Amino acid sequence: MKNFQNKKVVISGGGSGIGNAIINELYHKGTRDFAVIGRNVDKLKRLENDFPEAIFLLFQGDISKPNSIHEFVNVISNSWNTVDVLINNAGVVSAGSLESISDDDIVAQININVTGLILLTKHVLPLLKMSKEAAIVNVSSGLGLIGMPFYASYSATKGGVRLFSEAIRRELKDFPIQVITVYPTVTATPMMESAKTDAMDTPDLVAQQTIEGLQNNKIDVILGGDQRLEDVKKNINDPKEFDKKAATMYEALLERTSNHRSM
Repeated sequence: MKNFQNKKVVISGGGSGIGNAIINELYHKGTRDFAVIGRNVDKLKRLENDFPEAIFLLFQGDISKPNSIHEFVNVISNSWNTVDVLINNAGVVSAGSLESISDDDIVAQININVTGLILLTKHVLPLLKMSKEAAIVNVSSGLGLIGMPFYASYSATKGGVRLFSEAIRRELKDFPIQVITVYPTVTATPMMESAKTDAMDTPDLVAQQTIEGLQNNKIDVILGGDQRLEDVKKNINDPKEFDKKAATMYEALLERTSNHRSM
């Protein structure tokens, strides 16, 4: 996808963080029509002030609830004849030892990070198929490529996003729909405010690389540079050897996740 002018974009979790940065990047490339679902109405309304030339379809809803998705897509269908870009960005995290994470938090991570993403894609898909040039952007995580201690349930959901992207890309081979998966590293978003860590990427960097990936027809955008690519390769080819590296990070991850929850 080379041109973002006159595109109609649907995004989940666009009120802050990476989602907001992606809206900003698209806005500066000429996109003016956005449909945004989020749980915080104040963050949604702020979009209209931040991007005054854009036309927003704002919907307060929770993608973990199928009824919210159905209502949101009905709003879109009543206003637009097509969708050009779907950005599945909404996500939550509850980290720590598996035994310490509540059952409700485990279920919520699955419902928002995976089930809601799949259902939103399913119900927007007929509108994407009406576009002459469409794209689905699924925001996963570096922890969807490499499972790390104290992120077991979160990694499971983000790994699910990775495989869903792979499967749906192959399923849609007869349609002009690009499917791209984004794997951010630790990023300075509200989701990370409770994590004890310093070195973080910016949401703007993730957004820029995401849009570049769309423009260059990539299927994966992996943040973290050459070291992350090397780690991913080692984790696939010699997982027991990578276990040793993970062990050296154990105490730091234990400290980072001692209060890392953004639900």
